[in-house]
Amino acid sequence: MTTLTSRELNQDVGRAKREANHGPVFITDRGKPAHVLLSIEDYRRLTGRRRSLAEALAMPGAADIEFDPPRPRDVPRLHEFDL
Repeated sequence: MTTLTSRELNQDVGRAKREANHGPVFITDRGKPAHVLLSIEDYRRLTGRRRSLAEALAMPGAADIEFDPPRPRDVPRLHEFDL
């Protein structure tokens, strides 16, 4: 568990993010806990929330994933009706 003051967070956000990979980072304001920084994995585990399709597509490297869905062979055609 890591605790940082608001000032320390502002001065070294990178450190806070690295520490969040090992557990929650408590951010204090005037000596009192005010916020908690979590890794996304810890947040999802805590909330039980699954990733949405939009979130999955927005992930770094998602554009590199090859996706070639099978094409349907027998697609019914729409009929035209005379009115």
